[in-house]
Amino acid sequence: MTSMTYRSPLMAAALTLVSTATLAQSAEQSQLEVRKLYSGRMMPDEQVELSRHIDRLFPTRTVKAASAPHAFGSRDASLEDFSLTHEGVTYDIYDFMALNRVSGLMAVHDNDVVFEQYALGNTADTPWMSMSIAKSISSTLIGAALNDGHIESLDDAVSKYVPELEGSVYDDVSVEQILLMASGVAWDETYADPDSQRRQMLEVQLEQRPGALLEFMGGLERAGEPGEVWNYSTGETQLLSAIINGAVGKSASEYLSEKIWSGYGMETDARWWLDSEDGQEIGGSGLLITLKDYARFGQFVLDEYNEPNVLPEGWVAESARPHEIGGEEIEYGYSWWPEGEGAFSAVGIFGQWVFIDPDNDMVIAMTGAQPKAEAFEIVPVTQFFHALSDHLAGESR
Repeated sequence: MTSMTYRSPLMAAALTLVSTATLAQSAEQSQLEVRKLYSGRMMPDEQVELSRHIDRLFPTRTVKAASAPHAFGSRDASLEDFSLTHEGVTYDIYDFMALNRVSGLMAVHDNDVVFEQYALGNTADTPWMSMSIAKSISSTLIGAALNDGHIESLDDAVSKYVPELEGSVYDDVSVEQILLMASGVAWDETYADPDSQRRQMLEVQLEQRPGALLEFMGGLERAGEPGEVWNYSTGETQLLSAIINGAVGKSASEYLSEKIWSGYGMETDARWWLDSEDGQEIGGSGLLITLKDYARFGQFVLDEYNEPNVLPEGWVAESARPHEIGGEEIEYGYSWWPEGEGAFSAVGIFGQWVFIDPDNDMVIAMTGAQPKAEAFEIVPVTQFFHALSDHLAGESR
């Protein structure tokens, strides 16, 4: 007993050293992985594995699902005679899945699952990274906060809800201008360029220092007056997360659970990246979600388009349409992409999509592992989804 008592402090110290070294190695590995991912320098199997486990890169907060999930019906639909011809080349569903490195594809028509297919080793239970689909989710929460009265007006200055930005480049920028990415603040979203603001933001995120991302955003330079310049910016959606937190008085994860994940009826808990341990959610990326819950999110938005409840009247239509910024019509809404013919999408790099076609009462959700972040779809996704939506809706008529 005497001998054990004497040695136990040494053992504790040794264990502490081992634990510290392990944490340092883990942080170093995470930094290596996330830089390789954004640079498009991962082997296919590495990328697929990481896409399922992005919660190992940064601390996360759980978004609680419902005890009774929103129920989809089920109906068989045949795609054997479906194809799309683009620039003289005809693609069927097998080509689309293989050439675009799709890991999961689900189509929901009139709340019935009419197609569901998994690939690259995924199953119905596999969670997958959202990338910028998180932007559309964050913007949807802004709509919910406006409907609940937490946000008084989209004309309010961002600094009203995020006082840390008072006196910064964002001081007089409105909430709506953030939603539209029309703050006039200079930004380069190039993922593979280590010198871009997007990659600089990633490096700040890797610091995991509370408040560092807001400091970074507040210190940026201006490219034009608010409302006059459009720049696609993940940084702007980080501010959406901060606005939600400041306006609602809850974390974005808690509010997302309340209004959609638990409130509408998601089946599986999601996880959301934080800027630091127990910190603020990364508003523009970092959600880990199953394919069926991506589809449920799309169905929630489609339901709100038809009969608003959680969101203000007309919110979805306003989110989904092009807007004029600086005298030019920009094909972008409130962190949603208009897709023509009344359809719109939430889109994340590497092949993540939630496509909503109200005219056909259709939601198509896709996850993927394209090797590069930008412009790397072999089969054009928007055209394929429009054709698929028309085909599946036509089958039921």
